[in-house]
Amino acid sequence: MSESIDKKGHPFAGQGAILLCALFWSTSGLLIKLVDWHPIAIAGGRSILAALFLFALRIITRQKINYSSNPKSLGILIFGSINYAVTMILFVIANKLTTSANAILLQYTSPVWAALLGWFFLKERPKAEQWVSLALVGFGMFLFFRSSLGGGALLGDLLALLSGITFGVNAVILRKAKDQNPADILLGANILAGLAALPFFFIFKPEPGLLNITGILVLGFVQIGAASALFAYGIQRVTVIQAMLIAILEPVLNPVWVLLATGEKPGAAVIVGGTIILLSVVFSSIVSRKRGLRGL
Repeated sequence: MSESIDKKGHPFAGQGAILLCALFWSTSGLLIKLVDWHPIAIAGGRSILAALFLFALRIITRQKINYSSNPKSLGILIFGSINYAVTMILFVIANKLTTSANAILLQYTSPVWAALLGWFFLKERPKAEQWVSLALVGFGMFLFFRSSLGGGALLGDLLALLSGITFGVNAVILRKAKDQNPADILLGANILAGLAALPFFFIFKPEPGLLNITGILVLGFVQIGAASALFAYGIQRVTVIQAMLIAILEPVLNPVWVLLATGEKPGAAVIVGGTIILLSVVFSSIVSRKRGLRGL
């Protein structure tokens, strides 16, 4: 099966959308530090705002729901929404129970799960360059987080690993729904995550303030809302494994924002690991695109 583009447009439109999505996702660590709220309240607040963004985008672009007349498609919508809502909540909880490095590294086992599940369910067999990229990404991630790994709690690590599996499942589901509108699933997921977090707004009342309000607005409208729209657009145009390989740039970009905001410089291992990840993703994207143009 070729790596063909499903929609018309620039040859790298799908990959560019996922890259920009990863850039927006990568701001979460820095932005969450600005918001002095309970983590579940942060997750719920940003999801509510993201749902509003996606709903407004639907109205502006006059998108229609394509699931109501097809029970199978409706099942994909419901399961996909629940799965991604669980993913977002699991990752927040995991961050509270284990180290951030452990949580990120374990969640970003997702390309492996996405590759296997995409191969089995979508018949999108990973190409040689993507297997090579997966191996290099794994090595790069180890170098990237080597100095901060360890010290995590078993439950937190298990939840982070589970969030990696559900994150991979999410990419497969969105790709499966490429002929409908994957954004519907992301809209549903953010609504569910927002509703699940509502009790925390009453138990741990959020404190207003300029930094808190600014942080949650950017988290909701940009870091999750705009990123979700971009991911939905990109996953219609690239295979599951290619999308997840590009998305893995998210943890690589996190130290960039920390450096710009605080002047904290990353160590040599972080720079080497990040460079390996970046180059492997670029290599996979270019080779896969050329393969698609040749119809291989």
